[in-house]
Amino acid sequence: MTFASHKGKLIIVSAPSGAGKTTVVHHLLRQNLNLEFSVSACSRGKRIDEVDGKDYYFLPVEVFKNKIRNDEFVEWEEVYPGQFYGTLRSEIDRIWAKGSHVIFDVDVIGGLNLKRKFPDQSLAIFVMPPSIEELEKRLTGRSSDSDESIRKRIEKARKEISYFNQFDVVIVNDVLETALEKAEHIVRKFLTSPE
Repeated sequence: MTFASHKGKLIIVSAPSGAGKTTVVHHLLRQNLNLEFSVSACSRGKRIDEVDGKDYYFLPVEVFKNKIRNDEFVEWEEVYPGQFYGTLRSEIDRIWAKGSHVIFDVDVIGGLNLKRKFPDQSLAIFVMPPSIEELEKRLTGRSSDSDESIRKRIEKARKEISYFNQFDVVIVNDVLETALEKAEHIVRKFLTSPE
């Protein structure tokens, strides 16, 4: 499968769960930057406020594995046992065909895999939480995950933070407004720079 003839740029926003990557992505999408959100696929169940095809493409595990076998993913990962996440090639094609740039809200390993696949066309941003303690407070405050799920996310976050130096830019999300301004400035500069 080939990518659309238009080769846009890719903005990869990664972070441990709860660090604020989704907030950063939503902010960037509201700016006039010709960005379109790449909807990831996942095999986990849908949360109450999520919409299939908007937040994620929710796929049964077997369907997800079939798409892996058919090489339909640009990147994918088994994030937790039996829980797969990935980026479909068709998503990038769809966005590039419209003449837009792609923005990803993706976990750390997925972000690095995308950066490896598109080294010259992508800007990889790591959103760093101010501390593990603050991250735990944010996850607990969400009230959408069990204590066990939060424990797993914190454990995973400790590992993910160790990859921060493999990203192009690190933004510490201590003061949200500052983090958003910095992200917007960096992305604008990247998108307007020559190929």
